[in-house]
Amino acid sequence: MDKLLYGVAYYDEYMPYERLDKDIQMMKDAGINVVRIAESTWSTHEPQNGVFDFSSVDRVLDAMHAAGIQVIVGTPTYAVPTWMVKEHPDVLATTVQGPGKYGARQIMDITHPTYLFYAERIIRKLISRVSKHPAVIGYQTDNETKHYNTAGDNVQVQFVKYMRNKFSSLDDLNKEFGLDYWSNRINSWEDFPSVVGTINGSLGAEFAKFQRQLVTNFLAWQVGIVNEYKQEGQFVTQNFDFDWRGYSYGIQGDVDHFAASKPFDITSVDIYHPSQDDLTGIEISFGGDVARSTKQSNYLVLETEAQAFWHWVPYPGQLRLQAFSHLASGANMVAYWHWHSLHNSFETYWKGLLSHDFEPNPVYNEAKTIGRDFARLSPQLVNLKKTNRVAVLFSNEALTSIKWFGFNFTSDKKYNDVIRWMYDELYKMNIGCDLIDPSVESYEGYDVIVVPALYAASDALLERLNQFVQDGGHVVYSFKSGFANEHIKVRSTRQPGLISEACGISYNLFVEPKNVSLRDDPFEVGEEQNQIHTWMELITPTTAEVLAWYDHPHWGEYAAITQNAYGKGKATYVGCYTSSAVIRNVLERVMKEAGLWGTDQELAFPIIVKSGVNEQGNTIRYFFNYSDQATSFVNAYGDGTEILAGTAVSGGQNIELEPWGFCIIEQ
Repeated sequence: MDKLLYGVAYYDEYMPYERLDKDIQMMKDAGINVVRIAESTWSTHEPQNGVFDFSSVDRVLDAMHAAGIQVIVGTPTYAVPTWMVKEHPDVLATTVQGPGKYGARQIMDITHPTYLFYAERIIRKLISRVSKHPAVIGYQTDNETKHYNTAGDNVQVQFVKYMRNKFSSLDDLNKEFGLDYWSNRINSWEDFPSVVGTINGSLGAEFAKFQRQLVTNFLAWQVGIVNEYKQEGQFVTQNFDFDWRGYSYGIQGDVDHFAASKPFDITSVDIYHPSQDDLTGIEISFGGDVARSTKQSNYLVLETEAQAFWHWVPYPGQLRLQAFSHLASGANMVAYWHWHSLHNSFETYWKGLLSHDFEPNPVYNEAKTIGRDFARLSPQLVNLKKTNRVAVLFSNEALTSIKWFGFNFTSDKKYNDVIRWMYDELYKMNIGCDLIDPSVESYEGYDVIVVPALYAASDALLERLNQFVQDGGHVVYSFKSGFANEHIKVRSTRQPGLISEACGISYNLFVEPKNVSLRDDPFEVGEEQNQIHTWMELITPTTAEVLAWYDHPHWGEYAAITQNAYGKGKATYVGCYTSSAVIRNVLERVMKEAGLWGTDQELAFPIIVKSGVNEQGNTIRYFFNYSDQATSFVNAYGDGTEILAGTAVSGGQNIELEPWGFCIIEQ
């Protein structure tokens, strides 16, 4: 990218009256320099089978180009038109719930030949028409693509082929997956049952992995088509999303982010987050760290909220804070979904930058200040390069396996909760992180790898982590790590299996903790924060130092948290679900021992520090105040320039931050 992009999704087709020229003028006033169009309106562009009408696309492209606003064109394949379903009802995905019903988006079978035929046709018609238009800078394939739980007969046939390629014989499959249980043994490939009703976690998890591969293949297929028309200087991307808890929360279990991002020129993401008093910036940071890590490069935020629902309307100053928070994690683009609020249908109250009256409002007026600052500071802030010495290792296989074999019968905790339990404390300590998955084979450049709940993992992955410790690195494991192999076959050794030697521990019992705390409050967090919950492993140390024992009349002889020297490095194992205060203390100890406790860590949430190196070779540091109270800090980084105000700052100077305010210092 040669500049920062500030944008919106724009749907001229949705407008209740003609106002394109007015919208463009308001966009220019707000500093909007890019819009995203077309990904949601297949039925407008092809109102009947083989009848095409791209007039709305043409008029928007021409008008945007005349105004100097660039355009990203989306392939409109994630919401199918009525005529297709009327003629071919079987294009709708059959799921565990049964045959699909028309109405919502993302309800089709992305492997269905008929759907793929029509999808390819609309892609070719649209992209060939727009690719040479001077306004177009890039393309978005599909939208927040997932497999949509497609599991019909045709998908089952593909899965059997996949399994035949993966396993040399049915005997191997039956043994590895434990299919003799409850007479699930498969004695002929022709007898391979639908896995929709399986009770076998290994088979179910393998099907989930296969479904993620369908997404990877589907997106690569679209990229291949678009690349036939892509002009020099244009890019192809996809807006990946995340686990949804009413906002973007964690790893998306239906997509393999690293594999699916490979064919794209740049990774993009959609990040939505709590606002008002609940705004912490964690989701912005987490989503950005995932996106940046897929290619170790800058990324685009194709969707984030402007105001949206009643609980997302930002306090004054928060829209600015949010926009620059994306840049601080390495984004080169921030775009809102969407420009205008809709007057009908499902997302009527997912409000845009403009409300339903299309008039200027406080959120829009604040956006104007962001647009001005993006344009003014773009040379200093675009293409920020970040280098982190800490990585958090996540795994789709572990996520799926914990869906099958969770913590206890009453817990609502999931894999992403464990990730966020650890990641959030790193964020609050201002420890910059990458998010890596098992496909990353080299850990060079990292000093610490944090491993949440790696329940299912191959021998090769665990041995790689052991080697990392032996070579001088530090690994922090949470409970439920190393237990099963990549097919959720429980290891028959004492737990935690292959990592036992590096961790210097073993156990073979685990329980749900009730009225259990850590003996003598070893981290001095107070009685309430010293309690544990959800899961505890009854650990016997072999060579490990015990950092915390359980305090319980029957479980008190067992260790809860340990640390072991192994080779040149150390492995820390947290065998129970602790409070945030305890895991923070454990991680702080590790960071200090690894030599990663520095000036940034003298500050802590609500002051968040993010940094990187700009194209001029200068260090850019963002200081954010995620609170409703004014705060200040002493500049311990030496002399520099606060680039928002253009004023010099000196080492030792006290710097004030307004509520929800921030500053940017260049050195």
